[in-house]
Amino acid sequence: MILIVLPDIPAEDRLLAQARQGDQDAIMQIYDGYFTPIYNFIRLRVDDRYVAEDLASEVFVKLVSALRSHTAPRHSLRGWLFRVARNAIHDHYGRTKHLSSEALDEWLPDGDDEPEVAFLRALNVERTRHALRQLSPEQQEVLILRFGQVLSLQETADIMGKNVGAVKSLQFRAVNALRQIFGELRLEAENG
Repeated sequence: MILIVLPDIPAEDRLLAQARQGDQDAIMQIYDGYFTPIYNFIRLRVDDRYVAEDLASEVFVKLVSALRSHTAPRHSLRGWLFRVARNAIHDHYGRTKHLSSEALDEWLPDGDDEPEVAFLRALNVERTRHALRQLSPEQQEVLILRFGQVLSLQETADIMGKNVGAVKSLQFRAVNALRQIFGELRLEAENG
């Protein structure tokens, strides 16, 4: 099961400031703290574990390059890393890549008070996989970022290159589409 715990914002800002000054220990702490969440985010879109590892590694190579050229982010390290990861996936596969069927089983998060997450968790994985695959890639991505990666609306908006209102709308449409799909699946199961 993919469950991600990201560093808190003040600690992240301190690490980023230290990394921008060339502190190798801070860079290693960033790598240690973010490699797994970035890998998991990529893995949901990439069927091959080794390609996912390569793309995740590429994100950190880009961070080190950005730190050396002084173009690294000044704030929102997590947003910058996820945006670079998203771009790496798009560069590798294009913008229409759907969720990886192999990695989807690992995605459904544990313990959250969000009704959408509780709803997804209550259904069996196969039905959920089928339903999620029917969503657009953007709808899949917003659900991954908001509920799988537990990112805020603003962070999700920054990563997706949208405003907060657009992310809210996209999330609302994705959840409603899932409700409709699950309702249809329930009717099919009841009618044999």
